[in-house]
Amino acid sequence: MSQKHLDECVRASLELYFADLDGTEPDGMYDMLVRAVERPLLDVVMAQAEHNQSRAAQWLGLNRNTLRKKLVEHKLLT
Repeated sequence: MSQKHLDECVRASLELYFADLDGTEPDGMYDMLVRAVERPLLDVVMAQAEHNQSRAAQWLGLNRNTLRKKLVEHKLLT
């Protein structure tokens, strides 16, 4: 998947989100979107890294402790 395709998927999802709001003003969109993307990102990367936190942190460009904190927040630690 290219960066352009990912951008298009996010854009289409956001447009549907606004359509679903039907004129209601959104609230807390940034946190909502980050959480919606972050959990599957962490889940897939951890699986691809065979649950090696050091490798996954490196791939994500995160400190291992930061990754661990995010895994706990999303209840992804096994």
